[in-house]
Amino acid sequence: MSTRIYVAATEAAAGKSAIALGVVSALTRQAGRVGVFRPIVSNTDEPDPVLTLLAASLSEPMDPHLALGVTYDAIHAEQSAAMEEIVARFHAAAAGRDAMVVVGSDFSDVPSPTEFSVNAELAANLEAPMLLVVSGADREPEDIATAARVAIADARAHHAHVLAVVANRVTADPDSALAAVAAGAGIPAFAVPDSPFLRAPTVRQLLTAVDGTLLYGDPTRLDETCQGLVVAAMTMPHVLDRLVAGGAVVVPGDREDVVLGVLLAHEANTFPTPAALFLNGGFSLSPQVQRLIDGLSPQLPVIGCAGGTVATTSTLVGVRGYLDPGSPRKLEAAERLFTQHIDSEALLTHLGATTPGAVTPLMFEQQLITRARAANAHIVLPEGNDDRILDAADRILHRGAARLTILGDPAAVRERAGVLGLDLEGARLLSTEDPEHVERYSIEYARLRGQKGVTVDMARDIVTDVSYFGTMMVLLGEADGMVSGAAHTTAHTIRPALEVIKTVPDVSVVSSVFLMCLADRVLVYGDCAVNPEPTAEQLADIAISSALTAAQFGVDPRVAMLSYSTGSSGTGADVEKVRAATELVRARAPHLLVEGPIQYDAAVDPAVAATKLKGSPVAGAATVFVFPDLNTGNNTYKAVQRSAGAVAIGPVLQGLRRPVNDLSRGALVRDIVNTIAITAIQAGASQ
Repeated sequence: MSTRIYVAATEAAAGKSAIALGVVSALTRQAGRVGVFRPIVSNTDEPDPVLTLLAASLSEPMDPHLALGVTYDAIHAEQSAAMEEIVARFHAAAAGRDAMVVVGSDFSDVPSPTEFSVNAELAANLEAPMLLVVSGADREPEDIATAARVAIADARAHHAHVLAVVANRVTADPDSALAAVAAGAGIPAFAVPDSPFLRAPTVRQLLTAVDGTLLYGDPTRLDETCQGLVVAAMTMPHVLDRLVAGGAVVVPGDREDVVLGVLLAHEANTFPTPAALFLNGGFSLSPQVQRLIDGLSPQLPVIGCAGGTVATTSTLVGVRGYLDPGSPRKLEAAERLFTQHIDSEALLTHLGATTPGAVTPLMFEQQLITRARAANAHIVLPEGNDDRILDAADRILHRGAARLTILGDPAAVRERAGVLGLDLEGARLLSTEDPEHVERYSIEYARLRGQKGVTVDMARDIVTDVSYFGTMMVLLGEADGMVSGAAHTTAHTIRPALEVIKTVPDVSVVSSVFLMCLADRVLVYGDCAVNPEPTAEQLADIAISSALTAAQFGVDPRVAMLSYSTGSSGTGADVEKVRAATELVRARAPHLLVEGPIQYDAAVDPAVAATKLKGSPVAGAATVFVFPDLNTGNNTYKAVQRSAGAVAIGPVLQGLRRPVNDLSRGALVRDIVNTIAITAIQAGASQ
């Protein structure tokens, strides 16, 4: 039977979706193939928002129709029959899943006092322990505790097992609320403070609510949150005095002076930056003003709607924010709150969640973020003029995975981040022209490269290059690692590190690995990116370095030294090189499980291994694959990536005294986030 948990709120607006999202994320890290299920929804023919949200975070996709039970109407018409249908559909959805997260009804469609009782009965029928979510909004600690006690008693009266209780959106002191709930509940309890950011609607949600039309502005800004509302029924100076950072401004469409004033305030640095401008009343701007605005090319969303001021404002005030897969900053904020205030490991231990051997790509990526967060490393990103770098930095900062320095003109970086709707407030922005840093780095670089004829004057020109500047930061301990290459070649990224950081003792060559995330496991491929024709000695270095990297990222190293023959079956210069490299590895690292020469099929397939290399502890179970040359390695990793649908994380550089990692110039934001996390973990291990 799969591990099961039933997340149920005791009332409306308790924030159970955010808690359910955290549970799914935690289970995905430990239980692998996680599924979600919604027993009661408004309409089984249309996408359910909560299900859509949770399904987006699953490591293996689900058929949305399998994840739905029945409608509210079906429950009301014949509850017992509907219960049977829900149970049957749940078991069909749970087939092949290691864990299931069931999310109870929403309390928004049916004003019935027995709705929680129905959820409790469902939890009992599904054999799923309940995680109760109690609203702490505008309640004193004792009132929260009372609500929790009543819900627990009701659940137990319907034979449901209550696993734990979460007081969510707590506006009182969270510690006091936790103490009160824990004392009265008698079961594990947690308290999560209120987050105005999570409660705030996005501009897109406001636009939808008033049936508006985007007239001007950047469409990507529609996914920013709205932190307040200003009704501009006054002259422009008074409107400017009342602007709220991140707020929406409502103004009749014929008040063109106010419209232009708000647009200019958005561009200026002297007023709070609004999130959107709503032009109500159905008025069209005059052609002259439209022409003027066209020339300004504003980024601020300007939205037209037909309703009057009172109707529009009333509608906007009533919009309640919700989590959406299209709002990554909100999702990361929800995950951060969950991680900070709910001990998921203790919760899942109490639940009795199992840990299968399978490791999915999403599980591995989430483990990277968790380990990077624990390392608390400082990473420098030299390419602050690349939008992908800024987007990845925003995500890293919001996940708390690393401390960051971004190189580039600080004003230009801030301006571009604002245009992209990114929050880089937690990052240090540093110009490579900063005289203090340039002088220190020049002196140190000239000292290290003096034997090559480098003077301080020459060094001043060299260290202002972003790769050299970032590398000097790492060398001097002002950053723990560097990630670059999104806009530069591999040689440009690595050369400074080879010049001044150098390799670790007893390693003659810098090499790389790719962490290949297959559907159920992670393999390590080296070297697929750096060394074209390694010698036997270099292959041995690559094998030992790759094994150390594998262990660093939770992969038990069993090393296969690949060739076109297995064991003693073949001869030739290429085979002999691999054979010699294998013997060097055995001599230098006798504790390491290594086999070579060996063919790929004998390394991964137990049946082939039993025929070709019986009795080998590596054959058929290899996890680290060392390719004889760059041509073979590069083509193999790309073939597996494209043909098997593997997620290839890397290249991860190894052998340097301090971590510097290179990005592909075609890297996606997800790739950059992973590489920053990997670099942070490497930095933590080297400290």
